Amino acid sequence: MRVIGLMSGTSYDAIEAAAAELRLDGDELVMSLLGARSLPWPEELRHGIGAVLPPAATTVEAVCRLDTLIGQAFADAAVDAVEALCSGAADLVVSHGQTVHHWVEDGTVRGTLQLGRPAWIAEATGLPVVSDLRSRDVAAGGQGAPLVSAVDTLLLRGRPGVAAALNLGGIANVTVVPRAADPVAFDTGPANALLDAAVRHFTGGTRHYDEDGRGAAAGRVDAGLLALLLEEPYYRRPAPKTTGKELFHLPYLLAALAARPVPELADVLATLTRLTAVTVADACRAHGVTELVVSGGGTRNPALMSAIDAELPGVRVLTSDAVGLPADAKEALAFAVLGFLTVHGLPATVPSCTGARHTSLLGSITPGRTPLDLPPPAAVAPTRLRIVPAPVSSRRLGSSQCSPSTTSPAWRNV
Repeated sequence: MRVIGLMSGTSYDAIEAAAAELRLDGDELVMSLLGARSLPWPEELRHGIGAVLPPAATTVEAVCRLDTLIGQAFADAAVDAVEALCSGAADLVVSHGQTVHHWVEDGTVRGTLQLGRPAWIAEATGLPVVSDLRSRDVAAGGQGAPLVSAVDTLLLRGRPGVAAALNLGGIANVTVVPRAADPVAFDTGPANALLDAAVRHFTGGTRHYDEDGRGAAAGRVDAGLLALLLEEPYYRRPAPKTTGKELFHLPYLLAALAARPVPELADVLATLTRLTAVTVADACRAHGVTELVVSGGGTRNPALMSAIDAELPGVRVLTSDAVGLPADAKEALAFAVLGFLTVHGLPATVPSCTGARHTSLLGSITPGRTPLDLPPPAAVAPTRLRIVPAPVSSRRLGSSQCSPSTTSPAWRNV
């Protein structure tokens, strides 16, 4: 089955589209990568998303408009992916949508909202669409995140020592997969969320992020500001736990800077980069991690990757490219897997990772142009993910190709 995964994370800088051929082979899920695309949001729509994110006030009209406009943008990305990555023929689209709110009270997730109507995708592509993948886990008492923990577990199970997967988006999340115990997953804290907020604020919106980590590399860590930020109670809460821009947003950062002024942007960025590295490292040490497989947009920030590496001496730090999953496309591919499991009647959550009472079938299915024809329910749930080269006839060459890189930095191999 050719499946397209669509993802836009908490940084909302682009829609990530990835395609893979997926099949079940006994207790293995076999993935052939077909490629990936990154499609930047139109600036006006990107601004609209930012305008409704917490702690901003908004209106039902604004949310309704965004729900349609985001759905249309995802539909355009799906059409592009069908042609560019799947030679014009795909079987299923899985859409994460754009998270605009994650409702958490006293550590309990009450609800989660992702915008982007799947009907626009189904109408544009004619394909069935799996969407709203987080809500069922929340209804079962879970955090609704990190849902990629199910794929991390399939990918890392059986690796030596204590392997963990780290995703560096707006928020950093980690999945720890011990050899002889249940996996655990949680959000460690901010990755790019506060960095991006600082850059936008200090530059008056002329820049959106710390490109290549150059700002952080030019600055010095302010020990007082770092100590103040590390007092955040979230870091001491036990897993499973999730967070988002409901907590780590610009007013949060400005309140810290009011208490501990740091005038230079470079020093603020250096401090925030160290904050992410310290909180990630603390989480890894608490669970005895010996190997850390990193993905997400943060892997393109050498200052952040070097800071994490320095905080974890003795831990092998590498990007997910080294284990077969392109670091920039991993989350989109993970959601493709979750939707594939759904249409095969297979649950796609790990209760020890999300905190749910039980595992669940995820998402809602929007039919395409033809009557919905689901595969027969699978008899065996996969326990491992095996990544294989795509058939020659399926490979799409050029800039859209997203195959494991042989030149990606391995960071530390010990």
